Amino acid sequence: MNGNATILVTGGAGYIGSHACVALLEAGYKIVVIDNLVNSSPLSMARVKAITRQDFAFIEGDICEARTLDALFKQYSIDAVMHFAGLKAVGESCSNPLLYYQNNVAGTLTLCKAMKAHGVGRIIFSSSATVYGEPHTVPIDESFPLQTTNPYGGSKKMVEDVFRDLAEADRLGDAEFWRVGLLRYFNPVGAHPSGMIGEAPNGVPNNLLPYMLQVALGKQPELTVYGDDYPTPDGTGVRDYIHVVDLVAGHVKALHFLLDENNASGCHTWNLGTGQGYSVLEMITAFEAATNVKVPYKIAPRRPGDIPACWAEPSKAQREINWQAEQNLAQMMKDSWHWQCQNPEGYDA
Repeated sequence: MNGNATILVTGGAGYIGSHACVALLEAGYKIVVIDNLVNSSPLSMARVKAITRQDFAFIEGDICEARTLDALFKQYSIDAVMHFAGLKAVGESCSNPLLYYQNNVAGTLTLCKAMKAHGVGRIIFSSSATVYGEPHTVPIDESFPLQTTNPYGGSKKMVEDVFRDLAEADRLGDAEFWRVGLLRYFNPVGAHPSGMIGEAPNGVPNNLLPYMLQVALGKQPELTVYGDDYPTPDGTGVRDYIHVVDLVAGHVKALHFLLDENNASGCHTWNLGTGQGYSVLEMITAFEAATNVKVPYKIAPRRPGDIPACWAEPSKAQREINWQAEQNLAQMMKDSWHWQCQNPEGYDA
């Protein structure tokens, strides 16, 4: 079906969404993008067109607006949705939980109502490993209990619950409307190898690698490493970092699965991670080795809410959608640095 399928990409101008747009176009899909540009730049869309040499429709609009979505579904014949639109800063979610539940949860409900009204039942949801909270053991597989430690994670889990309930209602009613892929990301990093699209956080970055890049550029004086007394090999926090190009390849594989009528309908969940954890100090060493740039750092006390270690058991995605991560840590560092050097001010240059 992918030869003529049209995919609505919500939040398509953002970091992961823009890379997904490239992957979808290169896989032969047509796309329509909606984004409110609150945390993204229209320049990313121009660059997706330049990378792929393809055109597509872009709507500056908000998924919380029912009329906007209704008009969009009336104008375009949509076959499936890839849903990235959402706020994603953990700290901000703790200080302003209402904003996160309104945007991430209520926005998704508005989207689902519009999909149902226009007969579109296939959706891939951008979820997160934060739905696992603080796991008792690692690696983490999809059967682990769900528990969240902040409103951002809570909003992701609520949306997952909505999709599970929709699929269960189908089963009880003997219908087959919803075909859902819940993709639980671990820690996306890296950038498109062209250096034309990448992560462009507003203000001071919250995440390790974007902050490290700013230190390497001289925009921040040093990296703060929060906690060196965790029960990990070197005492610093361990995470599963996945190249964004690998991550969006997983979205395309999940889409193939949902569009194939031979596969089961209902709600499917897949971890997207490498299955390998790296500590903060290992990340610094890997960056310095890949770029020959030193990253000064200082040790500070642990941050509240941070967990010692988190990495994926990704074999279910390999079995069911024939996906596995291929890019190594050195490539993640090289591509991130290439993007940052080409775009020291992000898209604002």
